[in-house]
Amino acid sequence: MLAVAGWLVYTQAWGEGGTHPLAWRDLTPKVRGLQLVHREVVVIHSRGTFVKVVRAAMPGRAPGPPALDWKQQEVVMIAVGPRSGTGYSVDVQRVVEHRRSIDVYARERTPSLGDPVTAEVTYPYRVIAIRHSHKPVYVKLHGR
Repeated sequence: MLAVAGWLVYTQAWGEGGTHPLAWRDLTPKVRGLQLVHREVVVIHSRGTFVKVVRAAMPGRAPGPPALDWKQQEVVMIAVGPRSGTGYSVDVQRVVEHRRSIDVYARERTPSLGDPVTAEVTYPYRVIAIRHSHKPVYVKLHGR
C-alpha cells in the first residue's frame, strides 16, 4: 500500500514538474471578423479543421485560416460569446508547458463604468499559435 501511495505522489509531482513558459504568437489580427456565438475553447491541429470550425460558426462569410506551418504549430481559439458593447476583450496572459500538458491562461476584460464604449453586439475572441505538441492543452479562462 505504501508503494502505491509513493508511486501516486511521484507521478503527480513529475507530471507538474518541468514547468516553463511556452512561446506563443497572437493571430487574432490575421483572423478578423470572427463571430463565435458561443463560449468556446478549441485547439486546432490542421488547416482543414480550422476551416470547418469557422465555417460552422459563420456559414457563407467565414474568414480564411491564417498562414501557418500546420506541421509545426497548432492554434488555440478562445471565444466568450456575444457581448452588449465594445470594450470587451480576451487577453492571453501566459502559456505554460508542463511535462504532461500545456496551460493557456487567459482573461476576459470587461469595460469599467468610465470606459468609452459603444452599445453594439461584439464577439470577443483571441486566436493564438503555439508549437505543435501531442500534449493536451488546457485553457484557464478567468473573468466574467
